[in-house]
Amino acid sequence: MPEPPIAAGSRFAGVAEDFAETRGAGGPNLWRTLGFRRTGWEPGGSTVEWDATVDYGFQTPGGPVIQGGLVTAILDSAMGGACYTTLNHDELFLTADLRVEFFRPTRPGRLRAVGRVLRRTRKVAFCAASLHDADGVTLAESRCTQVVLLQEFLKER
Repeated sequence: MPEPPIAAGSRFAGVAEDFAETRGAGGPNLWRTLGFRRTGWEPGGSTVEWDATVDYGFQTPGGPVIQGGLVTAILDSAMGGACYTTLNHDELFLTADLRVEFFRPTRPGRLRAVGRVLRRTRKVAFCAASLHDADGVTLAESRCTQVVLLQEFLKER
């Protein structure tokens, strides 16, 4: 039996404003430092693009390769964005588990990470993402488990 469609949370209506506040506002953050761009949002989905340069990798006999931690960062950002679209205003999430499989070397150039929520319960979101180069070749895939918390929980800790 197919899973029901992923529902947008109350945060989805203001996702562009929230994103601008947390990712585009003054001050340093990962997205600004690396140059990540959100190019798509939908309930349970997020697309992030990045023009990776040789500065973010290392040389091999076959040419430059982007460092795996940065590949992981863009995949994690796409899954996090997808999860965010399912949250209500009193919720936030923390990553409990993250796994990445590298299928091919990631070379400098335009990269696109597509994240999606596979299943969302009251307390957990299961997410996946795939990373593609400019030609659409799949370079890596990732899965994660996001624990959904009420914002009050973190204030008490």
